[in-house]
Amino acid sequence: MSIPTLGAALQTFLIDHLDIQRGLRRSSIRSYRDTLRLFLQYVSKTSEKPITKFSLNDLTYDYVLDFLKSMEQSRNNSVSTRNQRLAAIHTFYKYLASYVPEMISEGQRVAAIPTKRTSPPETFFLDHDEIQNLFGRLPLNGRLSLRDRTLLLFLYNTGARVQEVADLRVENLDLEKQPSVRLHGKGDKWRMCPLWKETAENLKLLVDGAPGRNPVFVSTTGHALTRFGIYKIVRRHSANIAKDSQRKNISPHVFRHSCAVHLLESGVEVNVIRGWLGHVSLDTTNRYAEINIRMKFKAMEACEPPITGKAPSKIKWRDDETLLKWLQSL
Repeated sequence: MSIPTLGAALQTFLIDHLDIQRGLRRSSIRSYRDTLRLFLQYVSKTSEKPITKFSLNDLTYDYVLDFLKSMEQSRNNSVSTRNQRLAAIHTFYKYLASYVPEMISEGQRVAAIPTKRTSPPETFFLDHDEIQNLFGRLPLNGRLSLRDRTLLLFLYNTGARVQEVADLRVENLDLEKQPSVRLHGKGDKWRMCPLWKETAENLKLLVDGAPGRNPVFVSTTGHALTRFGIYKIVRRHSANIAKDSQRKNISPHVFRHSCAVHLLESGVEVNVIRGWLGHVSLDTTNRYAEINIRMKFKAMEACEPPITGKAPSKIKWRDDETLLKWLQSL
């Protein structure tokens, strides 16, 4: 049996393995594709050999190592980006090892390349006052005012990822007695989120009479808003909030963080929040408890002992008897 060509291996990996067998979303498959494209371009430039002349044997362990180094040193990519690219390469070489037995040895060496430790990214969220300020500044008139207000309200209400909002269709909405939305998230998983009365009323006005397959949030040309279109709308309306709070640009994901933190502050159980946001691991949800300093202060106040009289004088431990008497008095 001859070794498959690189082109055949790439095609079966992207189309058959990732799409059909694993059922990944198009955005995830594009991420794998982009990583492999950058890797192949690097190998071609370094080896001075056109990509069309490559065989699988050209994709050596040493080239993978050099590619990862170049990402940080030449492209100035962050460690997290380097780790993300490495994860995609790990998946590709694991597939090659099972698809082409001759690649098992090289695949094992690549699989042994570790990810680098890195601090988790700082999590930004908006306070309740900032949320009220933001919605208070939104325009009430204009042909796009309803769409933009509904979009921001929907992001804050559901904590949806930006791709989930871009993919949202009218048929995913239930705006009757108990309004809710079905969101198509990572790993081809669906989840249900309740909608506030105000969110549902705005959505009714926005999609009035639209067919079920139509996108909920559309551009001026009538096409579904892209991820980048949603980013632009959010940043335009939140520019003043970002300036007042001396923060970086506010992205749609900040609304997701804000939703999680405010649910937590309201006493919603963490497992409910996990399902609300579509987290696979509870550890991902638990980090919101770590970043919320207000809840830490409340917890401290709740367990603070009552202060009566003057502060006790400093105890001097002169002997064992003094210490034992103090322990007995507790």
